[in-house]
Amino acid sequence: MRNLDTPKENTWCPGCGNFGILNAFKKTVKAFDETGMSLSNLVIVCGIGCHGKIFDYLNISGFYSLHGRAVATAEGIKLANPELEVITFGGDGDSLGEGLEHTLFAAKRNMDMTLILHSNGTYGLTTGQFSPLSPAGYKGLSAPFGSIERSFNAISLLIEAGATFVARTYSARLDHMVDIFDKAIRHKGFSFVEVLQPCVSYNNTYSLYNEKVKRLEVIPEDDATAVSIAKNKEDIYIGIYKSIQIPVYHELLYGQDNPARERLNVLQRKQIIRETF
Repeated sequence: MRNLDTPKENTWCPGCGNFGILNAFKKTVKAFDETGMSLSNLVIVCGIGCHGKIFDYLNISGFYSLHGRAVATAEGIKLANPELEVITFGGDGDSLGEGLEHTLFAAKRNMDMTLILHSNGTYGLTTGQFSPLSPAGYKGLSAPFGSIERSFNAISLLIEAGATFVARTYSARLDHMVDIFDKAIRHKGFSFVEVLQPCVSYNNTYSLYNEKVKRLEVIPEDDATAVSIAKNKEDIYIGIYKSIQIPVYHELLYGQDNPARERLNVLQRKQIIRETF
């Protein structure tokens, strides 16, 4: 088993929910390695934000993308070589703010990749501005008197966009995270995992989640039921909200071809150009 640690200094705030996500992901990858999945085919992509630092703390090949462009980058990697297992980490600001259109279209296309959303309801790296998932009334640098905007519901948003695997977990529930990560990554299609991740510095939601988080016992029977549960005001349910199988984008585009494996050499490409023009 490859050592997944790096020499980089970890600069997350003590108590940050990101530590739980990091440990759960390492445990998930270790299980993959033990079952024969080649880590050389595993690629991670991150955007910019506190979530993105996870790239520095994992000894796994990947790409540190621009703010809001991690999903688009991951799509390009998957289309370039469909044999790769592509996993994207995003913050709720990075993936549902700057990168919203990329996230929704990746779900719509059913790209075969996984998006793990660090859902803390704030722009933590830039010291606490409100985000697309901040509740109305949230106070931060960009809204000192409280945000007047309504928040997205990440689960219902991605279900409507067409994601074929949609789940929620909580960064203080290690074993549950590992189970959800494992199922999401193994799912063939676009997998979306919202991780409830308290930001101890600007949006400390540990008490709220410890009181209200409950587990889904079964996958909801349809999208309408899933959305209703996701929008429950009394309890916050973690678990799988949706899991279906439909054709994935790269197979609809290429069939069983793989551009990385079957690409033409320079002479072949030049010959096609001459014959075409």
